Amino acid sequence: MSNIKIVLRKNKIRKDGRIPLALRITENYKTSYKWIGQYVFEKDWDEKAGKAKRSHPNSQKLNNFLMKKLSEVNDIFFESKDQVSPKQVKQKLKGTYGQKSFFELAAERIMEKYERGTFSVAKAELSILYNLEEFLNLKRNKNKSAVIKSINERRLHRISEARLNKYSWLDGVAYFKNSKALAFRDIDEVFINKYKTFCHSYLGQKTRTITNQLILIRTLFNLAIKEGIIERKFYPFAGDKEKIRIGSGNKIGLSTEEIEKIEKLKLEKNSSIWHTHNVWLFSFYFAGIRISDVVKIKWSDFKDNRIYYIMNKNEKALSLKIPAKAKKILEHYKKEKKLNKGYVFPFLRNTDTNDAEQIYIRTKSVTKVFNKCLKQIAKECEIDKNLSNHIARHSFGNIAGDRIHPLMLQKLYRHSDLKTTLNYQANFIHRDADDALDSVINF
Repeated sequence: MSNIKIVLRKNKIRKDGRIPLALRITENYKTSYKWIGQYVFEKDWDEKAGKAKRSHPNSQKLNNFLMKKLSEVNDIFFESKDQVSPKQVKQKLKGTYGQKSFFELAAERIMEKYERGTFSVAKAELSILYNLEEFLNLKRNKNKSAVIKSINERRLHRISEARLNKYSWLDGVAYFKNSKALAFRDIDEVFINKYKTFCHSYLGQKTRTITNQLILIRTLFNLAIKEGIIERKFYPFAGDKEKIRIGSGNKIGLSTEEIEKIEKLKLEKNSSIWHTHNVWLFSFYFAGIRISDVVKIKWSDFKDNRIYYIMNKNEKALSLKIPAKAKKILEHYKKEKKLNKGYVFPFLRNTDTNDAEQIYIRTKSVTKVFNKCLKQIAKECEIDKNLSNHIARHSFGNIAGDRIHPLMLQKLYRHSDLKTTLNYQANFIHRDADDALDSVINF
C-alpha cells in the first residue's frame, strides 16, 4: 500500500531559515523524495495536515499547488498496470520524456563499468555513443564519401588527443552525461532501422558489431523502464517490433599439423616475436586461455603442479594440471621472476600492479603487438589462416572436435551454460555432415 505525503526536509534547511518541501513516496518499505521547489518556515507549516498554515502569506495558493502535486502522484499509481516503485514514480513526475536522456543514462552505466574495472566494456559502450551521435548529426544531403571521411577524421582526432594526454575517454563519459540530444521516446523501430543502415553504410560495420550496439540500446531501455524514465509501451523490442538475432560466424582453428609447425619454429630468444610465440602456445596448452589473461598470469597462480586460473571475462575459476609442453615454456621465465614483479611473462613488469586501469591499457597495447607478430609467424610457418590471439581457443576446439565430452569442454572453456559450449563446438564438428555428403556424392 502506497503512502504519499508532503513533508519538510529539515536536514536541507536554508541559511534564511526556510525549509524545502518534498513529496515523500513510500511503497513496500521503500521511500523516495521528490523536490517540489517550494520553501516555507517551520512556523508556517502544519506537519500533521501536510499543508501550509494561514500564517503563510500565500497559504491558499501554495496549498492548491500542493494538492495538484499529490493528485499527479496518485494518478501514476492508479493508471499504472504494473506495480511501480517510489523511484519510478519520482522519474514519471519529471515529465513524459523523463529527466534523464538516453546519453545520460548510458554515461552513468559506463561510469559504473569503469569503477568496477571492466574497462574494455566501458570503452566499447562509449564508442557506441559516439556512433549514435554521428547518426544524429548525419547530413544526408551531403556527399557520402565526404561524410565518411569526416567521421573517420573525428575518430582519429580523439585517438590523437588521447595519445597526447589531451583527451581521456572519461572526458567522453562526462560529455555524454550532460547531453540531452537523444530521448528514449525518440528511439523507435524507424530510428533503429535507420541506425542499422547507417552503421552498415557509413561505418562499414558487420552484422555482429551492429547487433552488439542494439543489445546496448535494449539494455538501457530495460534499465530506463525499471527506473521509470520511460513507459513500457514505448519499448521498441517488444512483441512484433525489432528483434535482435545473434548470428554465428564460422570459427576456424588450426590443425594439429599447423600447431606442430608453430611449435618447431626457431626464433631469436627474448625478441617480441619469441615472446608472442610462447604466449600463444601457452594459451593453447591450457584450452585457449584468453591472451589478455595469459599476460596477467602470476607465479603465485601455480600450486602443486597445477594452475589455478580465474577468467577475467566471467570470473570463472578453474584448476588444471600443467602440461609438459607448458612447463618447458615456464622454464624460460623462471629466472626473471623478481624482475617481472611476480608475473610469468615480462609485459607488465613496468606497470603499477595496483592500478587496474594502467594494467588494462598496457595489456591492450601488448595484445596489439602480439597480433602483428602472429601474422609474421603464420607467414614463416606457411599457414594461410588468419592467425590471431583468439584463434588459440578456436584451435583447441577444432582439435577437440567431438572426441571430448561436452560437459568436460564446458569446464575447460569456463562456459556458464552447456548450450554455449554446444553452440561453440558445433563450429568444429563436421564429420557427420561430411559423411552424409559423401553418402550422396559417392554413389
